[in-house]
Amino acid sequence: MEIARAAAVLFVRQGLRATRAEDIAQAAGVAPRTFYRYFATKEEAVAPLYAAGAQRWTEAVRTAPADLDLPGALEHAVRNTLTPGAGVSAASWEWVRTLIRLADTSPALRKVWAEVCQTSERALAEILTWRAPARGTTAEPTPGTSGSGEPAVGAGAGTGDSVPPAPHRAPSAGDPALPAGEPAGYAADPGAVTADLRFAAAVAGSAVRVAVECWAATAAPPGGPQGPAALALRHLAAVRDFGWGGEKRTTR
Repeated sequence: MEIARAAAVLFVRQGLRATRAEDIAQAAGVAPRTFYRYFATKEEAVAPLYAAGAQRWTEAVRTAPADLDLPGALEHAVRNTLTPGAGVSAASWEWVRTLIRLADTSPALRKVWAEVCQTSERALAEILTWRAPARGTTAEPTPGTSGSGEPAVGAGAGTGDSVPPAPHRAPSAGDPALPAGEPAGYAADPGAVTADLRFAAAVAGSAVRVAVECWAATAAPPGGPQGPAALALRHLAAVRDFGWGGEKRTTR
């Protein structure tokens, strides 16, 4: 994660084009060969930051109160991961804004962002399957590991950052969610993830992703009616009667 933070700092300070992989390695205190052991390109270096944020979002869906239906769990996760002050400082959200804007201007970085979002969508589909009324043979999550059994990238994110990051440092593990990546500790029977639940995960993932991207394109503060949480909740409200994997929600 140190390499990812160093990359974010340099991208923000001097721009994506002016930053070389060797610069990132030097800033992170590692040799260039170590950098290339983990990342093929300089753009890939910030993937762990994207993934850590996504893990916060998907994990919040998984750990939402058991009495909530699927839409309720999604809304609960939005409020607890996209609202400034809910374990995440408003200052940290400015790093999110910058990283999202960079992805919008760089095809290579946009590819990294898209791949992380796709991974998050698959993970969310498994979580929705586990939370659905008919769980079938889905396995219970094992805390601290990803579906492959390895520690998830960004695991532990969401513990909060009590001190807002200074302008010269990149986000830390407690910084806000960029909605993508695998949740910590989820393993499910792939056959239990139906087409309906995959579609539901795509709808929910898009509601959050578009909210963050639209907010990042503006100068609006992270809180308030134009913040990412408010936008995501409006998007979810627009599909309130969507059949979430066969679970029809009644209008409140």
